[in-house]
Amino acid sequence: MSIRENKFRVLDGIPPRHILVSVFDKTGLEDLVSGFLRINPEAKFYSTGGTGKKITEILGDRSGANYVPVEEYTAAPEMEGGLVKTLHPKIHAGLLGERGNPAHEDYLHNVLRNLGGSAGIYFDVLVGNLYPFSETVARPGATAETARINIDIGGPTMTMAGAKNWHSVAVLSSPEQYVSFIAEVEASGGMITARQRFALAQAAFRAIGSYRTSIADYFEKLDFDQDVLPGLSL
Repeated sequence: MSIRENKFRVLDGIPPRHILVSVFDKTGLEDLVSGFLRINPEAKFYSTGGTGKKITEILGDRSGANYVPVEEYTAAPEMEGGLVKTLHPKIHAGLLGERGNPAHEDYLHNVLRNLGGSAGIYFDVLVGNLYPFSETVARPGATAETARINIDIGGPTMTMAGAKNWHSVAVLSSPEQYVSFIAEVEASGGMITARQRFALAQAAFRAIGSYRTSIADYFEKLDFDQDVLPGLSL
């Protein structure tokens, strides 16, 4: 395993061209999508499932030009139950790749083309929020199995990847950020600045930390014999 610092120039301004969207809470998506299109009419949105359906509804006749289903981009269908949709090299290379790194450019444009029939791209923005775990397990009748199946895997994984690589990616982790984000990008001449990306990464790290802590706290309190075993078919 080789871990090293980024040796390549970090761009101050990045235009929003490729936007990956995976949200449970779809509040504010209409304004966010229209804001991106004001900034860049050629912006492309990548998504799947219910989020993808919502985006295509918002885009209407523009869907053909501005929307790409994740499964079409990756050439990999999701697993039954809505699993493994975004856990794919084309998604995570686009979130973790260093701009200007020749090896990463080759991986995105050549290696991934051989895997899935088309080249990969750098994602400029990740819009993501997670299944409401705490609210779900607090409902009457919620069980250990209810909790287990409502643990979001793809969302936190993408959010951590994008936030780690804030050099390259802006991560929106809450609908409350949308209005100020668009306003700031417009004020910066259609560019997402490094300062803005870093501030968004700080918020994303906090959101993921709180989410994972809530899961750990819940499962730590469970008794296997009393709370878990009754719901299993052993």
